[in-house]
Amino acid sequence: MSHFSQIKTKIRNLTSLQSALSDLGTDWKAGPQPVRGYQGQTQTAEVVIEQANGYDIGFRRNPETAEYELVADLQYWQQPWSVDGFLNQVTQRYAYHTVLTETSQQGFQVAEQQEQADGSIRLVLQRWSA
Repeated sequence: MSHFSQIKTKIRNLTSLQSALSDLGTDWKAGPQPVRGYQGQTQTAEVVIEQANGYDIGFRRNPETAEYELVADLQYWQQPWSVDGFLNQVTQRYAYHTVLTETSQQGFQVAEQQEQADGSIRLVLQRWSA
């Protein structure tokens, strides 16, 4: 019986996911790599976060939705945040990197960036046209 849980996300871009994890100070490895679980069980993921307790967290691409799911044995979760807190942090940084990437491709640059009291990020973008 598998102890692995799969948690759906709206994350689709691997590079933005990796940048988000780096922003949070999370050490990760690029996959495909095995995610270690209960009694030596493994699942393969594109991003793996090794934990000191020998049980890993991974992000695995779901081929049906093209979204990355968090894969882990949640009984052995060993992170500074709860699972929801971790996903909220990752999702915010992922959205930030996705916005920067997409707007940069359309010729925009960041004119101003402010961290708000509630933890959100306010971006002002500009584009010069000829």
